[in-house]
Amino acid sequence: MQNLNNQMLSLVTRIFQNGIVPCLKIEGETACTVDPVYGISRNRVNAELAKALIRINGINGDNYTEIIEKLLNWNLEKQNPDGSWNEVHVKYNHPSALITSIVGEAFVDGYLLLKDESFEKAALRARDFVLASQFSPGYFKKSSIYVADHLNVDATCGAFLAKYGKVFSDQQCLDSARITAEHICKYQFSDGAFPYTNENKGNYQYCLDIPCIHYQGVTLYYLLKIIDSLENDWLDAEFEKGVKWLASVQSPDGKFDWSKSGLMFAYYLSGAYAFAVPCFMYGTKWNSSYSENAENSLKVLEANVKNIVNRWESDSMLSFPASVFTALNTANIGNYPVSHTSFRFGYGMYRQFARRRFSNSVNPKLFNILSTIMGINTSTIEPDNNFPDLFMTSEVLDCLSYTISRKEAIL
Repeated sequence: MQNLNNQMLSLVTRIFQNGIVPCLKIEGETACTVDPVYGISRNRVNAELAKALIRINGINGDNYTEIIEKLLNWNLEKQNPDGSWNEVHVKYNHPSALITSIVGEAFVDGYLLLKDESFEKAALRARDFVLASQFSPGYFKKSSIYVADHLNVDATCGAFLAKYGKVFSDQQCLDSARITAEHICKYQFSDGAFPYTNENKGNYQYCLDIPCIHYQGVTLYYLLKIIDSLENDWLDAEFEKGVKWLASVQSPDGKFDWSKSGLMFAYYLSGAYAFAVPCFMYGTKWNSSYSENAENSLKVLEANVKNIVNRWESDSMLSFPASVFTALNTANIGNYPVSHTSFRFGYGMYRQFARRRFSNSVNPKLFNILSTIMGINTSTIEPDNNFPDLFMTSEVLDCLSYTISRKEAIL
């Protein structure tokens, strides 16, 4: 496990030095990352980077304190009057409980490191916004434009409240985190998979109560953070089932079998391998062989990192014909009308084609044309090529640095 820890630290450091540093914009006492593809600065990316640097600060003698403070100062300026932060996207920019939880956690960590009272106040305001974003106990509204009950969003909000509650002895937050975890696990399938949403479809056309490899890892990862903050193992039974499902859809070479994953816009996301690592590492408390799953996940992830992480898991065109069967199996997950199943198959094949072509820029023209022809409104950007994704990179940095900071990684 120490070797795996060293590999993760080496990858995190390499990504920061070769991928992140060229994207940094430093102005006085603030710093932010500028996306090299889209030219935008995201609150989430800045926060994930700050958290990662806090966790590895001082290891091997590296001191990141100055850049951490400047990253947090930038985010501090972006906090809305109601305590929220916006989810910044190429196509929208709205306040979000999900993003507020992720950024809020960075300010809790930043306060612990720097003892800056303005960081504590920012975290408190974030806490109030997240608590107020509940439709019902354990069910958090992602944002004004996404109102379905996303279990990964619930887990993310619960993880922030658990962390805040632990650090500041806030019983309301601790109770909310526990109730949130119970709410999430209520919808876990018997085989251990979590649906992307429950029966509440919100403003989606159809319910997305289907398994997804990427969001299985995301949900488990934030449940793990709840476990760590509440410091008990009452969630272990559900977590163990979830890890078992994740291992069941991983091949011996470390690649996931995406024919078992039904959420098309999360199809083949490379970040799935980063989220899987801490989940498998925690799973070693029941099954030591999960350390191999973690190692294999890291290998696949490393293969998809240049300086910045690829948006999607790449592959060769030689394997493209076989991907037809994968996409067909994926399209048939869930109970959808034939027309929507056909759309899902087309979406899957489009992704299979795009992930095999790489460019440092994006061109969603073909996807936009197809969406117009089919009368589909989408908030996503779907270029016909793979590309270096700073957003995905920040998630990778968060997951790996968190794993490094946990006890399983340093045994």
